Amino acid sequence: MSRRAPLPTVDVIIEYGGGVVLIKRRNPPYGWALPGGFVEYGETLEEAAVREAREETGLEVELLRQMHTYSEPSRDPRGHTISTVFIARGRGQLRASDDAAEARVFKKDALPPLAFDHGRILEDYFLRRY
Repeated sequence: MSRRAPLPTVDVIIEYGGGVVLIKRRNPPYGWALPGGFVEYGETLEEAAVREAREETGLEVELLRQMHTYSEPSRDPRGHTISTVFIARGRGQLRASDDAAEARVFKKDALPPLAFDHGRILEDYFLRRY
């Protein structure tokens, strides 16, 4: 039986340096985004979150908690994804790598325009909605 299914992803809100870490995407869709990506086969959501955070920001992260799962079919222009969002504390030296062209810390009142539904995710985070 063949059927289409949404792809599982993770996004990580990394608390670091008095703000949150965002990456400027090297690949389409371009723009600023939370570190994150696709869950690999055989990997837990938690393992994927730690891996993606390290790959894109150079930071080691301690996952503090799972925040919420976002599943709006149009959240990613490449196709239907379901993203589980984690809140983490980062440590180490922030540096962009892998899919990230740049990595920076942003404060709540100075966020850039964001890719995907990451503006909504951060709004929920700052409102402590979940």
